[in-house]
Amino acid sequence: MAEEGFAGRCACGAVRFAMKGRPIVVHACHCSECQRLSGAAFAVNAVIETDRVDVLAGELGRAPVVGTSGKEQTILRCPACRVALWSHYPTAGERVAFVRVGTLEEPGRLPPDIHIFTSTRLPWLPLPEDVRAVPEFYSPREVWPAESLERWRRAMGG
Repeated sequence: MAEEGFAGRCACGAVRFAMKGRPIVVHACHCSECQRLSGAAFAVNAVIETDRVDVLAGELGRAPVVGTSGKEQTILRCPACRVALWSHYPTAGERVAFVRVGTLEEPGRLPPDIHIFTSTRLPWLPLPEDVRAVPEFYSPREVWPAESLERWRRAMGG
């Protein structure tokens, strides 16, 4: 059986990419920084090993941004239309990509596994009752299935 994949692109189509397989986890992040960077109520990120993301067309521009933590994340954008396609955060560096689910051709295939930083969610936004939500971050050991934990461990070089 072929491995499941997800096609994605920027708004202008200059950059096209593919995620090979399902992500480790999908976060809906409600932190104020994600609100600011996305221009929306929250960001939805598919967390996946960078070696499972292939750029099929175009080149990525790198935009370093210092977050509210004081640490720098790198946002990978289309140089033409400037759409953010994914980020690399300090904890995992370049080994793991946080792919913006909205840039996928079929974003409805990857609903959030968990809503994070809900302490700063916008008050008019109700959360689904059937999806886990936490006020800040969480312990992956308490939330992720064994396969996701193992994939993260391997990505970190362990």
